[in-house]
Amino acid sequence: MAEKKCDLCAGTEFEQIGNRDRHGNPLESVICKTCGLVAHGQIPTDEELARYYATEYRQSYHGEMTPSDRRVMRAWKNGERIFSQLQSHIEPNAKVFEVGAGIGCTVKVFELNGHAASGIEPGEGFQTYSQQKLLTNVVRGDLFEQPRDHSRELVLLIHVIEHFNSPRRALEYIRSMLADDGQFYVECPNIAAPFARRSKMFHYAHIHNFTPSSLKMLAESCGFKLEQQFGCSEDPNLQMLFSCRETSAPNIDASNYENTMQVINGATPLRYHLRPYYFSSRLAKVTSYLKEHLTAKQFVANVVQECQQFAADQQDKQPAEQRAAA
Repeated sequence: MAEKKCDLCAGTEFEQIGNRDRHGNPLESVICKTCGLVAHGQIPTDEELARYYATEYRQSYHGEMTPSDRRVMRAWKNGERIFSQLQSHIEPNAKVFEVGAGIGCTVKVFELNGHAASGIEPGEGFQTYSQQKLLTNVVRGDLFEQPRDHSRELVLLIHVIEHFNSPRRALEYIRSMLADDGQFYVECPNIAAPFARRSKMFHYAHIHNFTPSSLKMLAESCGFKLEQQFGCSEDPNLQMLFSCRETSAPNIDASNYENTMQVINGATPLRYHLRPYYFSSRLAKVTSYLKEHLTAKQFVANVVQECQQFAADQQDKQPAEQRAAA
């Protein structure tokens, strides 16, 4: 077996930080002692991941193979938030492409706001819903099948980068898909935030776990420059916008290993439950769930109607000969 190397810095010295996933199943998690990147001890192959994401991931991680109304509503509101954050950073007609588009809500929000938006999603149930209900241009596909033609102006990775067996390979490939002045936006869990007990931190689907520092180091070594980090460093999810630049060697933050270990070692059940905002956040979550149950069905019905009306309007704008061909 080849010696394990860190995907960020190519380091070979690791420390085990976990031997179970959040469900109690065996899963070795390690941290690179050079750069602090957290990853599985044994990285799944491309073939293993392709099978898992096509047929098992949604049921294992979300408990459903096709999205519920509550999940669609959440995804739609999340897409609106992302568009609002990025609107001032991109051209009004920028070509947008989402990797791992899920239900396709973010793709559709960008499309409704004037962008040529498309995406790929490996999960059968979610991709089918996206095309049939929201009428998106989201197809079943793999990142590494996409043309490396520098045609995209914005690539979105919304809770996707942690799922790659090599995020470096993925970001380098995305760099070749983007225009020279293109950008990519990434969201992923922030392992440096006190969002979970240590026993709940790790999941088979999350092959790599990032801090603000490790994500920045990786992206910059793949030909990107950090333009803006939204939110703060202790938010449970990282939200970063990068622009293209020349590829450079990783600029290693030597303190990231110690800082990450300090957070992980401090993620005890007592500290988790004694957080000042623990009870208020739990109450807000329960209240939010109740509201979702009461409003999701009508919300999604309105969204589907809006998508259908948009498609009809776009059809009416086409020349007569194109409508006849369609």
